[in-house]
Amino acid sequence: MSDLRITEAFLYMDYLCFRALCCKGPPPARPEYDLVCIGLTGSGKTSLLSKLCSESPENVMSTTGFSIKAVPFQNAILNVKELGGADNIRKYWSRYYQGSQGVIFVLDSASSEDDLETARNELHSALQHPQLCTLPFLILANHQDKPAARSVQEIKKYFELEPLARGKRWILQPCSLDDMNALKDSFSQLINLLEEKDHEAMRM
Repeated sequence: MSDLRITEAFLYMDYLCFRALCCKGPPPARPEYDLVCIGLTGSGKTSLLSKLCSESPENVMSTTGFSIKAVPFQNAILNVKELGGADNIRKYWSRYYQGSQGVIFVLDSASSEDDLETARNELHSALQHPQLCTLPFLILANHQDKPAARSVQEIKKYFELEPLARGKRWILQPCSLDDMNALKDSFSQLINLLEEKDHEAMRM
């Protein structure tokens, strides 16, 4: 092959590379969803969100008021407003519901009976709240790695989710900090519900 042919071949390869890099345009923007994350103090809300954001566990402190984290996923970005779960803060939760497109409720599956009863009451209130009742819910039964952890079936029965949440979009999933794949899969399911709700709104 002549030097001219070789030069032409290299120039054509450079052209193809240029087309691939510069002419395909920017990648499509990922949709963003605004979520509210609630649950009692000690349920593990902050630790789970921090782990999803790849933050160091040494810097995790319990949320006393509220905090906002942008949690990135391959097909969406979740802007999560986490609300503190202390007794004196829970009564103000509803002030922060406006604008939410979905709900994350975290419960400690290994908690005392009293705390579990309180968590059930708070979840029931959220599921029936006018600003949340039509939104997708991700309910995380956290601390599954603890010996006293209750199973998902036990949580579902105790919280009376089947009759209470009938007709609503909700997911109940076990989780722990030790199983990030399962946690990410739970959030992927939530994103699917958010996308479905978006598509339904567009068809109306």
